[in-house]
Order: sequence, then structure tokens, then C-alpha cells
Amino acid sequence: MDSAPSRKEVTHDRIVETAARAIRRAGFHGVGVADIMKEAGLTHGGFYAHFASRNALLAEALARAGHDGAASLDKRMASRQARGASAFRALVEGYLSERHLGSVESGCPVAALASEMPRQSDEVREAAAQRVRGLVDMVQRALPPSATVGSAPVVASQLVGALQLARALGDNAEGKALLAATRRALLAQHDTPAPA
Repeated sequence: MDSAPSRKEVTHDRIVETAARAIRRAGFHGVGVADIMKEAGLTHGGFYAHFASRNALLAEALARAGHDGAASLDKRMASRQARGASAFRALVEGYLSERHLGSVESGCPVAALASEMPRQSDEVREAAAQRVRGLVDMVQRALPPSATVGSAPVVASQLVGALQLARALGDNAEGKALLAATRRALLAQHDTPAPA
């Protein structure tokens, strides 16, 4: 029988959830401990009752962002697959969607933070590497069996790069056109028709 989470566990979870949104919205350096605690509705002084350091929080927040982003993408993929799309089409259309374009705060942390990841502490870089590996694994599972060996990291790079470039152009016609062109190119290269 599971017991209800303690007050400390609930507070810890709220801090991590807040930080997961904040780092995707403002980047690693765009938020401080005081900002995260304030956004979570807590005082700065309580931070060290939950985390040994800011880097410990960032690593945990990155893991949460990865989990939440993957769960959201899985849900969008399942909906598309229920309507007959292949796993690969569902992944590409879900990841390179207009919804994801405008959802930096709740979307894929790799796309939101990739350029900042190499400049973080070892602890945060390892959490970032896990997020990248998770994305590559998700692509690998979605690719058809006929895909060439080594396609998954290439496709993952194209997904992340296209989303970053589209966001740089803006949540507008130009950004949306870039996503659409990338979707078409990836599907033409890797998609297989759904079984009849």
C-alpha cells in the first residue's frame, strides 16, 4: 500500500516542477534559486532543505523536464497512431508540431537547452546527456526496421535543429513553414505506409 507523500516530498516536487518549466523558459543561467523558490511560492531560505546545490536542482529539473516532455510527446503520438499514422509519422508530426513550436516551457528540454548544455557543471551535463540519449532512443523505437543503422541520432538532430530554428524565426508563418518542410523531408525519407 502506497502512503501519501510527505509535506517535504510535495514541496520538493513543486520546486522541481517549477524549475523544470523555468529552465526551459529562461535557460540555465536565466533563473536563480531565489527566482525558482519565489515562483514555487516558497522562501529562498528553504532551498537547502531540499537540494545540496543549485546544480543538484538543475540536474533534477532537467530529468523532470525530459520525463514530462516525453510523456506529452507519447500522448500526442498515441493519438496520431490511433488514427492510423505509423510510429515514425506520429513522432515527426508530434515533435515538429505548431503546438510544440509555441511550447518552450513545457516542450522538449533538449530543443530548449541544447546550446547551453555543454557549458554546465558535470552533474548537469550528465543529466543533459541522458535527455539526448532518451530522445535518440525514442527516435530509434519509432523508425521503421528498414532504416539504415545510425539513422536515429541523425533524425534526432534534425528534429531538434528544426525546432530550434523555427523558434528562432518565431511562432509565425515563417517558423511554421520551416517545420512543415522538415516534416515533409523526414517523412519522405523514412516513413512507411500504414498496413492496410
